[in-house]
Amino acid sequence: MVRAWNNTKKAILYILLIALGLTCLLPFVLMIVNSTRSGVEITRSFSFIPGSSLKENWEVLFDYVNLFQGMKNSLLVAIPCTVLSSYFSALTAYAMAIYKFKGNNIIFGVIVVFMMIPSQLSLIGFYNLCQSLKLVDSYVPLIIPSIASAGTVFFLRQYVQSSLSPALLEAARIDGARELHIFHKIVLPIMSPGIATMAIGAFIGNWNNYLTPLILLNTPSKMTLPVMITTLNASQDIQRNQGAIYLGVSISVIPILIAFCFLSKYIISSISAGGVKE
Repeated sequence: MVRAWNNTKKAILYILLIALGLTCLLPFVLMIVNSTRSGVEITRSFSFIPGSSLKENWEVLFDYVNLFQGMKNSLLVAIPCTVLSSYFSALTAYAMAIYKFKGNNIIFGVIVVFMMIPSQLSLIGFYNLCQSLKLVDSYVPLIIPSIASAGTVFFLRQYVQSSLSPALLEAARIDGARELHIFHKIVLPIMSPGIATMAIGAFIGNWNNYLTPLILLNTPSKMTLPVMITTLNASQDIQRNQGAIYLGVSISVIPILIAFCFLSKYIISSISAGGVKE
C-alpha cells in the first residue's frame, strides 16, 4: 500500500514537472510560429499554427539589418566578456575563500553592496568616462568591465568554500607547487562546474545586452544584434515588421541555445570532478 502511494506521488510529481516544462516552452514555440506569420496575422489573432510568410519576413529582416554582421559583433563582445568574467572571477573568489588576509570580509561586503546597485545608475558617469578616454564607438568599454563581476565572484566564493578541501592545497604546497600552478592545475578543474554555470549566465547576459551598446556604439556596422533588431521597431511600417522582428529574435536565440547545451553538458559531466572527502 505504501509502495503504491509512493508511486502515485512520483507519477503526480512527474506530470506536474512535465506540465511546467511545456508551459515554459510555450513562449519559445509562439516566437517561432510568429516568425512564419505576417504582421497583420500576428496583431489580429493569437495562434500556434505556423503561417506562410517566412520568406517575406526574411526579406524584410535583411532589408533593414545585416543579421550575420550583428551576430558576429555580438560574439566579439559576448565571448571575451564570458572568458574574462569566468577566469578573473574564479581567481578572485579563490583568493578570497582560501587566503585569510586583513580586510577580506570588508572587501567581500563591498562586493555584496555592488551587487545590489543597478548598473543603470552609473551609466551616465560610465559614458562620460568612456568619452574622456576616447573609447566611445569601441568594443573596449563593453568587454573590459566584465573582469569585475561581483555576482560571479560571490557565487564562486561560496562554491570554493563548499567544494575545495584545504588539505589538497597543503599537499600540493608540500610537493613544491607554486600558488598559480595550484590554481590552474588543481583549483580550476574543481571549480569547473561552478564556472560553467556562471559562464552560461555571463554569455546570455552579454549576448542580450542592449542598453550599453545602444549608448556607446554609433557606427551601424559595429552595432550588436539586439540593437540592430530594434531598428525594425523604429521603421514607419511597424505592423508589417512584426513577423520579421520575431524571426530576428528566433535566430538570435540559436547561439544562446548552443552555448547552453554545450555548457550544461559540461556541468553534468564535471559535477563530481575533484570531489575530496574529509
